[in-house]
Amino acid sequence: MKTNSTLHIAEEDGKQISPVLGEDVKNYLIDIDGTICDDIPNEEPERMATAEIYPDALEVINKWFEEGHIITFFTSRLEEHREVTEEWLSKYGFNYHGILFGKPRGGNYHWIDNHIVRATRYKGTFSELIDEKATVQVFKKK
Repeated sequence: MKTNSTLHIAEEDGKQISPVLGEDVKNYLIDIDGTICDDIPNEEPERMATAEIYPDALEVINKWFEEGHIITFFTSRLEEHREVTEEWLSKYGFNYHGILFGKPRGGNYHWIDNHIVRATRYKGTFSELIDEKATVQVFKKK
């Protein structure tokens, strides 16, 4: 696991708060099944070792890693699938900082956080990210 030196301790009213990355560093949380490879359900773990990689996923993700961004795979796979998952990522040569297992299943995610969150839905191709206007839900001001 590679550490990133762009993490800064933040302060608010003289007290430390959660660290923040530099403005030029992105913290990518990337799903595995159905995003970088075949969509394999947890109920069929024997298929995980032979999942087919999606075109351009390796090239784009490793480019982001080399640019200094944080790469963390965030998957609905279970902790018991760690070994086969790490072996698969290694087999294809993915560079990454960590893997988080046990992501809720079913989609329709609504992430609430005190940090900026940008969501990008995978729709069949890895390429450069572009800015596009979209509608987002926000908390109603009181």
